[in-house]
Amino acid sequence: MTQYEYDLFVIGAGSGGVRAARLAARAGAKVAIAEDAEVGGTCVIRGCVPKKLLVHGAEFAGHLRDAAGFGWTIEPPKFSWPTLRDNVQAEVHRLSGLYLKNLSAAGAELIAERARVIDPHGVQLASGRNVTAKRILVATGGHTYRPKDLKGQELAITSTDAFLLEQLPKSILIVGGGYIALEFATVFCGLGVETTIVYRGEKVLRGFDREVRAHVQMEMTAHGISILNNTNLAEISEAANGQRIVKLDNGQEMRVDQVLLAVGREPNTAGLGLEDVGVKLTPRGAVMVDQYSRSSVSSISAVGDVTDRLNLTPVAIREAVAFVETEFLGRPTAFDHADVASAVFCKPTVGVVGLTEAQAREKGRVRIYRTLFRPMRNILANNPQRTLMKLVVDAESDAVVGVHIAGAEAAELIQLAAVAVKAKLTKAQWDATCAVHPTVAEELVLMGEPVAHDNEAPA
Repeated sequence: MTQYEYDLFVIGAGSGGVRAARLAARAGAKVAIAEDAEVGGTCVIRGCVPKKLLVHGAEFAGHLRDAAGFGWTIEPPKFSWPTLRDNVQAEVHRLSGLYLKNLSAAGAELIAERARVIDPHGVQLASGRNVTAKRILVATGGHTYRPKDLKGQELAITSTDAFLLEQLPKSILIVGGGYIALEFATVFCGLGVETTIVYRGEKVLRGFDREVRAHVQMEMTAHGISILNNTNLAEISEAANGQRIVKLDNGQEMRVDQVLLAVGREPNTAGLGLEDVGVKLTPRGAVMVDQYSRSSVSSISAVGDVTDRLNLTPVAIREAVAFVETEFLGRPTAFDHADVASAVFCKPTVGVVGLTEAQAREKGRVRIYRTLFRPMRNILANNPQRTLMKLVVDAESDAVVGVHIAGAEAAELIQLAAVAVKAKLTKAQWDATCAVHPTVAEELVLMGEPVAHDNEAPA
């Protein structure tokens, strides 16, 4: 019987890799995990966590404006970007330290080096050392994408760079219309930066429900963000004063202090040696895996963004848990990627779970429930922002198959709505639930009459 140095060798210490390493070690396996950067991965170091903290920081500008309607007189406030930036980074480092502590407590060995696969059971470290493992788990995540054919792209920053800016720009052009673009637009605009989004599509948030897309674009525009749709960035050059001269494909030219590219992410598989040992990759470079996260090489598995299935941190963690259940605890487990809730921390915040109206109509007859209202808090504040809520119901089973919220607290509300959708609760069961008054959430159980049904277009 072949003897290996480790039962499991994990490449990448992000949320998925760390969870798998910890659980496998606690199950009695001898585990090593390699990482050549700060432990914590994209989410903790350069993604969800620091971004959400920046969003919170930017929200205070709106809170201060709203305060007057509730009787508060506030001296002209001052904002310090270095204070927010450095406090966010301090929290990032604290969380990274906790990841390290938890790995150590579980008995997993951290190797602070880059690693690459050299055979189905072999890994080579940057130092030149070769190690063997019964199983190898690739959890290297993804990286921000830079369009190589864009002239002057080196003059732009990505979301990774945005967290560490020396100073806040006075103006910024953000390229893209997805999660990252909208969230950073919300941050920069909230902190007083003149913000413009350039997006090639007709409406932002491609893939979301069409009414949510329209509502978010309208509200963000009202919030002070300029959105240029059906437009592409053609070229970036540098002016004598350091500003960026931006040329768009519609002939328009702009001068801004900073350009941020938020045009997608790619799996981190380059240089890992995976194809050399027979691991199949998708055209985008993601590791192809089955329902149990196993690659085409039986001893090599992959979880998280490097598989390009559903690129969300909680999904990577659940995939890691399922991997350990399957490979080390003898309980074959496949994570169900259906009905996973997600949130976009823009203004308004978006929370969604399940099918869009268009997706549901492709499957059969539907009923659509919708409400659009101004929350109580916004009335005294004279804040015009409205909240959109929408339920998509299967007409045959009466099951609520989609919930879409765009407004304050949408991310918090969608978590519990996801429980109901995952459990396949019916609209009748939603209606039988007594409302909590006065709340925004009560509107979810008070939508009595459909605005559209069967396969009719909505009103």
